[in-house]
Amino acid sequence: MGELIPLFPLGRPLFPGVVLPLQIFEPRYRRLMRDLLDLPEHGDRRYFGVVAIRQGWEVERVAPAAALYDIGCTARLQRVQPQADGGFRIVTVGGERFRLLDVVVGEDPPYLQAEVEWLAEEEAAEEAAGDAEAVTDGAGLAPPPDALADSVARGSLDLLARGVGDLFTQYVAEVSALGAGAHGDGVEAAVRLAAAADDPSALSWLVASSALLTTEDRQALLAESATRRRLAAESRLLRRELTLLQTLGAVPAPLQQFAAPMTVN
Repeated sequence: MGELIPLFPLGRPLFPGVVLPLQIFEPRYRRLMRDLLDLPEHGDRRYFGVVAIRQGWEVERVAPAAALYDIGCTARLQRVQPQADGGFRIVTVGGERFRLLDVVVGEDPPYLQAEVEWLAEEEAAEEAAGDAEAVTDGAGLAPPPDALADSVARGSLDLLARGVGDLFTQYVAEVSALGAGAHGDGVEAAVRLAAAADDPSALSWLVASSALLTTEDRQALLAESATRRRLAAESRLLRRELTLLQTLGAVPAPLQQFAAPMTVN
């Protein structure tokens, strides 16, 4: 059995450390906000799970577990502003990743809940193990000492992060030059990139949330538990996107722009 948490499906995934502002107007999510605000202000339970919608928009009209991706991220309340009409303007920030085990649909509470298991980061073990292999010659040499493996892993990770940072800077410039509007705000992206420059994990989540990638690509990055592998995937994705931008001279439009609510037809 996993832990039961409130669920908030959205059109795109949320990533750890990424700010997500929302305007809450549906009655069921107004109830969710009231339930969260009833919890102790300085506790650690004022959050809900965000999962991306795989198909359709009215999740409750289909099998919810099939309509949603199985990896999500918690949104932790940072600021709540009640509105005169009973709604809320809120600011959240991405917290912990989780895997969706089951979706609970009920009348009280009226919002979806999810049974989840928490996903841990694999940083040290995965990165040191992967890079320690890289410094042997495959000829039966003993693995390097732990201190050397850690040094190699950290050096490799920093080098990879710098490469992704450079690619992302070039990507932002290309998108901005093509006039992508809100999606190509180069100044904001540059500020965020500078803030994440010394933190490979934060950089990886920044790229995942900011680049104009498909939901499938974003979900694959969200599901990756090791920063080194996440950055390596982003290096490939950014090179692909740069090639498309430079070859086609066009910025991809989000698929949600063409989506419409589900109907019974």
